[in-house]
Amino acid sequence: MATETGSSPSWPAVGYEERPWQRSGDEVASRRALLQARGPYRAAVPPQIAELVVALDSELTAAADDASAELARFDAEAGFIAAPFASILLRTESASSSEVENLTSSAKQVALAEIGASSSGKANLVVANVRAMNAALALADRLEEESILAMHDALLRESAPHFVGGWRDQQVWIGGGAISPHAASFVPPHHERVPELMGDLVAFTERTDIPVLIQAALAHAQFETIHPFPDGNGRTGRALLQGILRHGGLTRNVTVPVSAGLLADLDGYFAALSAYRDGDLRPIVDTVVHASFSAVHNGRALVDDIQTAAARWDELVTARSHSSVHRVKEYLLRQPVVNAKTVAEAVGVSDVAAQNAIDRLVDAGVLVKVSSGRRNRIWAAPDILEALDAFGARARRGRLG
Repeated sequence: MATETGSSPSWPAVGYEERPWQRSGDEVASRRALLQARGPYRAAVPPQIAELVVALDSELTAAADDASAELARFDAEAGFIAAPFASILLRTESASSSEVENLTSSAKQVALAEIGASSSGKANLVVANVRAMNAALALADRLEEESILAMHDALLRESAPHFVGGWRDQQVWIGGGAISPHAASFVPPHHERVPELMGDLVAFTERTDIPVLIQAALAHAQFETIHPFPDGNGRTGRALLQGILRHGGLTRNVTVPVSAGLLADLDGYFAALSAYRDGDLRPIVDTVVHASFSAVHNGRALVDDIQTAAARWDELVTARSHSSVHRVKEYLLRQPVVNAKTVAEAVGVSDVAAQNAIDRLVDAGVLVKVSSGRRNRIWAAPDILEALDAFGARARRGRLG
């Protein structure tokens, strides 16, 4: 097994096979749709990739090397500056990955959901994606089939528990209506093929002869082609990408928000996944390379905004060096919406001391109350929420250079 550069032989395209389709008889649709949903359909048969030669041109390989160097440099920078950035960057990656699936929520709603105070279904799904990303990083040392199942479980155990615990046992399809796969834009492999394909994919992630960023891009595309779950494949697949970056040692301290880079050109991202299924590796690798550069650029801007806010707070708040107020300020950098209970638990002080610290930060202009009434009071740090929303706005603004 070897990685080559230069003119590349064709990566095997996805094949197809006919599979029988049995209507339930309970479908509700137009006569045309019901007529179309008859007879066999064609399901994908992806190639096994564990031992395939990865051959890319030297220009793209060099660009991937440059992007890898930037990812590693940013990981070292953010990890050196302060611990809160690990949580902040993980949240931004999770929110961006969710937004790829049209699960968009403001930074305030996500932060509220993290303390169990949001009624937004989308915000709660973003928080579930944070759990999936955390699972991916925690299991990065041993990327196995069980690790991927654990990522998916962390993502959907609350919203769709009936989908977790194993690979799918039903045919799924993308586009084309709900009653059958006949008019779908893509039909992933029949579920009987999924276990073998996922074992092959895990074997591919264990290879050490492929540059890590290229390996992560190709593994992600293969995962999305297999579509091993009934739901949550996109978010789990991007969590897997982060797990491979950590597993390969490209990132060690923080989650570089690559999904935010993908947001800049979603049409290009989906087109690259389609090209991969046709046997063309270059578009998905190129997409992940550009997304990585964009993620580092945007991530550095976020870190600067957070550091600026922290410096401003230091000027606004005067307290003894050992005061719990300083610990609360640091906590707000990674959790910008709080109540007295969450502050007390996070900082390790009594509820009374937590409330006193909150009151001091309100007086200083660091926190503002965002709930009404005297019970279940909630406060937010606008500086951090604005920084997070600005990060999201930059991610949607367009592809860099």
